[in-house]
Amino acid sequence: MDALLSQLSFSLNTAKTVDQLIRPLLETLGKVTGMESTYLTSVDLGGRVQQVRYARNSGEMQIPEGLTVPWEDTLCKRSLDAGLTATNQVPTLWGDSEAARQLGIKSYLSAPVRSAEGSLLGTLCAASARVLPIVPETTTLLQLFAKIVANFIEREMLVEELQLINSRLSNFALTDVLTELPNRRALFDELERMLAQAVRSRSSVLVGVIDLDGFKQINDSYGHSAGDDLLQQISRRMQSALRSTDMLGRMGGDEFMVIGPGPEWKKAGQPDALISDGAPALAAQMLQQRLDLASGGEYALGGQMLSYAGASVGVVALAPFGLQAAAAVKLADDEMYLVKKARKPQV
Repeated sequence: MDALLSQLSFSLNTAKTVDQLIRPLLETLGKVTGMESTYLTSVDLGGRVQQVRYARNSGEMQIPEGLTVPWEDTLCKRSLDAGLTATNQVPTLWGDSEAARQLGIKSYLSAPVRSAEGSLLGTLCAASARVLPIVPETTTLLQLFAKIVANFIEREMLVEELQLINSRLSNFALTDVLTELPNRRALFDELERMLAQAVRSRSSVLVGVIDLDGFKQINDSYGHSAGDDLLQQISRRMQSALRSTDMLGRMGGDEFMVIGPGPEWKKAGQPDALISDGAPALAAQMLQQRLDLASGGEYALGGQMLSYAGASVGVVALAPFGLQAAAAVKLADDEMYLVKKARKPQV
């Protein structure tokens, strides 16, 4: 016994996950109780089911991991309801349990695994197809093991919750709240990655800036709520005009940006990085046309219809060699202003 507990103590000190703790704990529990199967379950009281998370089987009785059974049919629920931790008279006490009958369980130990607040997380169990003596020290040890497991499970749940919160915070930091598109920071981060990738693959990068012409007048005429609605609608329309490899984001206010991989471009040393011919230039022109068409049209704002002429869209194809994200955006911004100047009489 001392050697087993010493081994378990080592596992407790070194285990960093529930998995690393449970495997040696179930082995120790099996050797101490003499039962063929020891296992840890999780209990979903809402769904009224119990699932075997971890199991250790050393004889003919096999309780498989992942086994899911109705909570009402389990020996765990019966033992909890009866306040009974252990018995070697399972067929006599709970002969109506289909699961116990199929597994041939005669001797059984179970302790609830509870959170610090007392909610039921699962059960720690041992079962045998033989009639084995029940020693008081064994039930005490089982309850101690159950408390240790509960502490590890709660720690695991806390870590998962913190990871989820961190993920949400990270997404929040990179997402525009109104349109749910990537924000300026996310766009620049992805553009830097895309430029580096283009250098390795000797290809071009497409960068576009979109400015919603007349947006201030729309806010003044229809109200800021309608302006927000227009931003949301127009972002969805432009998103539908893009490839899966493109990223559309909101830079702020009424300005958007799109970035995406362009066609192959092996000519290095472009002084201004702009590519004015070949497949990259054609790809930039086609993307600009798609976004221009997508942004214009009829919009329902606050119960009124707005016939919108579309945004000023400037898209450039860039050779990425030695180019930084800020300089790339400046080139696309310059192109957008040239388009805006040409469109001004129409807007």
